[in-house]
Amino acid sequence: MPNGAHSTNLELPIEKVWDFVSSINNWAPLVPGYINHELINENESTWEFKGDLGFMKKTVKLKVDITEWREPNLVTFNLTGMSDNFSGGGYFEAGKISDEATTMTGYLDITAGGAMGPMINAILKNFVPKTAEELTTAVANKIEEVVSDRV
Repeated sequence: MPNGAHSTNLELPIEKVWDFVSSINNWAPLVPGYINHELINENESTWEFKGDLGFMKKTVKLKVDITEWREPNLVTFNLTGMSDNFSGGGYFEAGKISDEATTMTGYLDITAGGAMGPMINAILKNFVPKTAEELTTAVANKIEEVVSDRV
């Protein structure tokens, strides 16, 4: 199962991190290759993005089901391919370093099924960790930007 995790430290209280990641509308647009997303309800949404797998670019549509909102430190989700045979999941987890510092980890796993699954999974072994790092970094940067704009 192709997966990747990335952690970063923020000079912000954990509550500020939670304020941001507790809304899908804040972080869905930060997915690399983002095209659009649509909220179905508080726990379900659909996301469309363009994945660049090196030798091909592919538009992918996924259903995202939030499986847990655990304030102030965890959002977990499952991913189901709507346009392709993909499944997986991920999370954002925050840990309090101090009253003014937080570590945030983003994790992502995506597995392709079907006849082409083994070939696509070989490519995803590099793509998924890179995507997890890019998304986590983008979320961290956006949180810092949003919080500094409010000060």
